[in-house]
Amino acid sequence: MSEMTYRDALNLALKEEMRRDPSVVTFGEDVALYEGSFKVTRGLLAEFGEERVKDTPISENTIVGVAVGAAMGGLRPVAELMTVNFALLAMDQIVDHMAKIRSMFGGQTFLPMTVRMPGGGGSQLGAQHSQSLETYFMHCPGLRVAYPAFPADAKGLLKSAIRDNNPVIFLEHELLYNSKGEVPDDPEFLVPFGRANVVREGTDVTIVAYARMTILALQAAAELEQAGISCEVVDLRTLNPLDTETFIASARKTGRAVVVEECWRTAGLGGDLAHRIHEACFETLLAPVKRVAGLDVPMPYSRKIEKLCIPQTETIVAAVEEVLHGN
Repeated sequence: MSEMTYRDALNLALKEEMRRDPSVVTFGEDVALYEGSFKVTRGLLAEFGEERVKDTPISENTIVGVAVGAAMGGLRPVAELMTVNFALLAMDQIVDHMAKIRSMFGGQTFLPMTVRMPGGGGSQLGAQHSQSLETYFMHCPGLRVAYPAFPADAKGLLKSAIRDNNPVIFLEHELLYNSKGEVPDDPEFLVPFGRANVVREGTDVTIVAYARMTILALQAAAELEQAGISCEVVDLRTLNPLDTETFIASARKTGRAVVVEECWRTAGLGGDLAHRIHEACFETLLAPVKRVAGLDVPMPYSRKIEKLCIPQTETIVAAVEEVLHGN
């Protein structure tokens, strides 16, 4: 095990997979000479050359479309979009081609491609660069969606994504790139899709979260422990496939649940999670499931107001206390 940042864990996953399989290629805006806007592709051009690491024009629709064709032609492309916000320019390729070709061809072709996208708010980048769009991709059958919270999961899930014969949307929260954690050195270390992780065991309430919200949930759980409240924290890790069984079992165990998401509350993932818990645990729940979500507003630039629009540790603490004690 080695301690490294989330960024370096992703970089290591790319290097290991490109060394293992010559069909793995990566391309996107500034991923080669500049080594990526967030330096995730650092050192790839020097090691693997311009045939496998390519800078592209500023055209997200083209980047994803080329990846679709390359995957159909026998390569395993890893395409990078500079931020998830720019995926909106490529939604035709993502929704109508990337997600559907394998089905429309009757399974006669595979689509082993991964599209990496940084996202999330909290960096004071304004409304058009601070969005959490994961539910857009979850809503589209045919796409696998990963959103890791920890460096080890970032490495293991990206390696699994690259080896998968299905198209994968791989999301990375921008505020997690500098976070550190222990990462296995084994080049065959993989984290399977569709398997959530209980990152903290507890008895009083279940907190279901993913990506950066898992980190805040753990902080909230540590704070609540000082008040004698035992929180179990479930990190989803992948959003499609979604491991319903793990968080349902946890909610049955504790009798209470809080679901946390950074995306907008209206039509957000939390509504789906809460419904699944209510549906499966109605007779054992001791209180209604509580949702914590981002506000339904375009993200403001002001740091203080931006913070009000995104769930914080204290927001989660308050939600847990309400579930336990009422208003």
